[in-house]
Amino acid sequence: QVRLVESGGGLVQAGDSLRLSCLTSGRTYNTGAKAWFRQCPGKEREFVASINWKSDNIYYADFVKGRFTISRDNAKNTVYLQMNSLNPEDTAVYYCAELQRSTINSGTYYYTRANEWDWWGQGTQVTVSS
Repeated sequence: QVRLVESGGGLVQAGDSLRLSCLTSGRTYNTGAKAWFRQCPGKEREFVASINWKSDNIYYADFVKGRFTISRDNAKNTVYLQMNSLNPEDTAVYYCAELQRSTINSGTYYYTRANEWDWWGQGTQVTVSS
């Protein structure tokens, strides 16, 4: 059974940084594409960033605006989200997700809808105070 476990969330002040981690277990081959989503209070879950298994194709939501960086360490079965210049609008539960396939896109179409992803973590809370 595939299991994803996020860590690294917390309470920070505006302008601070956080690095989230997500460890995957239960897969024989860690070749799946990975992503981060978030769910702000009262809103639907939204795409943040994704990365293919070779780390040579990365895609970000527009609101990231160069503040966040997704990366992965396949030897450690872990994907990261480095978040800089946090602001209160970034307050949300952050989820990692994984695809069985290794790619994050099909041609010009990128998988950014939550229902397109196969496995999910339980989420980690990030709260940014002003």
